[in-house]
Amino acid sequence: MKKIGGKIAVVLAVIALLGVYYYVALPAVNIHATEFWIFLVILVVLAALIYVRKKKLNRYEMKESKGLKAILTVLVVIVAVYLLGSLLSSPIVNAKKYQKLMKVETGEFTKDIEELSFDQIPLLDRDSATLLGNRKMGSMVDMVSQFEVDELYSQINYQDRPVRVSPLKYASVIKWFTNQSDGIPAYIKIDMATQNTELVKLEKGMKYTTSDHFNRNIYRHLRFKYPTYIFNDLSFEVDEEGTPYWVCPVKKYNIGLFGGVTVDRVVLCNAVTGETVDYKVKDVPQWVDRVYSADLLVQLYDYYGTLKHGYFNSVLGQKDCLATTDGYNYLAINDDVWVYTGVTSITGDQSNVGFVLMNQRTMETKFYEVEGATEASAMSSAEGQVQNLKYVATFPLLLNISGEPTYFIALKDDAGLVKKYAMVNVQKYQIVAIGDTVSECESVYTDLMYENGIKEEEEDVREVQTITAPITKIAQGVVEGNSHYYIMVEGSDDIFDVSVVDFIDIIRYNVGDQVTIEYKEGDKGFKVKAEDIYGNITISTLQVSYKTVPVPVLTLGKELITTDEGVDTEVPMHIESVRGVKQVAIFRVENGVSTEIFREQIVGDNKNFDYKPKVQLTEETSQLKVVVSDGREGKEVIGIVKTYVNMEVVQLKVGSHVLANAEPFALISLNDMKTYSVDEAISS
Repeated sequence: MKKIGGKIAVVLAVIALLGVYYYVALPAVNIHATEFWIFLVILVVLAALIYVRKKKLNRYEMKESKGLKAILTVLVVIVAVYLLGSLLSSPIVNAKKYQKLMKVETGEFTKDIEELSFDQIPLLDRDSATLLGNRKMGSMVDMVSQFEVDELYSQINYQDRPVRVSPLKYASVIKWFTNQSDGIPAYIKIDMATQNTELVKLEKGMKYTTSDHFNRNIYRHLRFKYPTYIFNDLSFEVDEEGTPYWVCPVKKYNIGLFGGVTVDRVVLCNAVTGETVDYKVKDVPQWVDRVYSADLLVQLYDYYGTLKHGYFNSVLGQKDCLATTDGYNYLAINDDVWVYTGVTSITGDQSNVGFVLMNQRTMETKFYEVEGATEASAMSSAEGQVQNLKYVATFPLLLNISGEPTYFIALKDDAGLVKKYAMVNVQKYQIVAIGDTVSECESVYTDLMYENGIKEEEEDVREVQTITAPITKIAQGVVEGNSHYYIMVEGSDDIFDVSVVDFIDIIRYNVGDQVTIEYKEGDKGFKVKAEDIYGNITISTLQVSYKTVPVPVLTLGKELITTDEGVDTEVPMHIESVRGVKQVAIFRVENGVSTEIFREQIVGDNKNFDYKPKVQLTEETSQLKVVVSDGREGKEVIGIVKTYVNMEVVQLKVGSHVLANAEPFALISLNDMKTYSVDEAISS
């Protein structure tokens, strides 16, 4: 009986030991996983130890034991299969298969990569984003003692904006223990173009993260739900409504046991609830940006570029071998995130033969044959322009500036703060522009391209336009110390700016003078035939600048509207427009969806007026979008008003000092929503 009890105890101990190993190491139950083979080896070794202990074998008996030899034979077979599988899965014997893992198309630079507006260019690299995130976290006095910012900082497209997002994490095991019931309350969101940093607070905390422990740890949560899946690098993303998710790509081994890794499926895990959905890659929701990690895409392209003539050629002869350069960056194109990196000869020269863009959601890959400087050379060129300031260049971002492939580089000081910007021409990297702002840098860069013959003045194919009409308005102003006259004529909303320095006779003209104007839109001058009230005719060429009519100016009367559902609610605003306002539309925004609830054509005084339309809201309305148009397509102006519906809102002025005894007081009573002094609170 004792022997049976002892055997049961041994078996239970082994099972417990294996269970602990599985709980901690989390190996996938999959023959393609290295961790699974390690698990098998440990299992066989334990079996051998138990056999030796059970039989009480000495050193000489172990050599003769058939049972032990059988166990060790199994161990040798497992190790041999693993080693043989590793060899047969390697590029050494499968170079062609590896080279075909990624399909590469040839792209057209100016067609595929559109020029970005300045407010869409990501100005920050990951290190700068981390610095901003940590600073934001340091200002949150109610959280900074309990939480830190995770180091993830995934770059995604959020509502057509390039942003980086990263969850908070528990500052320590003790902080996890005291806060785990509520979960992690927020995540950091940084707009890479505007540098706006926001701590997004959640209604319910995230309970499945990398810093959670036991079954709520995201890796353990996924392993228990999908024991056979081998996950690639997890990334943190948010959907268009701001809900946090873990994007969990599932590896697919295309060559042998361990080779040719791509992604076959994606598991989305809600970071708040832990709910998961399993997708094929082709069915992944559009808002997901990071299915393929940047490192995996770069590795796949290196296989494509180096293995064209077999493995040994990539090591020895290296004929036609191309490889990616050191480093990569991200581009946002058509609501997807693409990995950008240069392509150079494997021999390591200082020039690129082109560059490659790789879609992180679909693995679509395009190669652009544009010879030029490597990113490292461009960074050195930019740093050379400010060497007296000792600024450090970040890894370049590839932009299309007037049809020219251009490296855009941020220059940072020793504290990691961006101080200047640089643009370096890819093909002629001696052309370097430096500016304190992006627009200034782009202006200097454009001038340099004209000076160096890269860019030429386009042939003027604009038609000459003529207008004959009396002057309806003439006004004088001073620009940079020089007098200017601004002219408007009957039948036109255009404004003509005439510099007195260039044309002194402009002072002779008055309202009512008949003028004939010949001009090209956007030109710097036009011919005028003017006849004054005495019949004197003057024909002159005015050196002027043509001004396009600005969009309307909308000033909303309130930043926040509080009301009840179904009640007529005023939306006060003031509107100014040179052309005159044609119509005003108001949209109700519910869960990110806009619904038109008001539209009115404006007649009468429509150039400078106050306006108070009335609308009705629903309880789900989070904001109103006001659209004002002067009749020109694409020239509308949009304003946003936040709304609270069916909510009681109290606004209080609160003292800034903890012990304030003077108004406004520092303490708020939630009973009557009033502020009180410290003395009053103590005596109450």
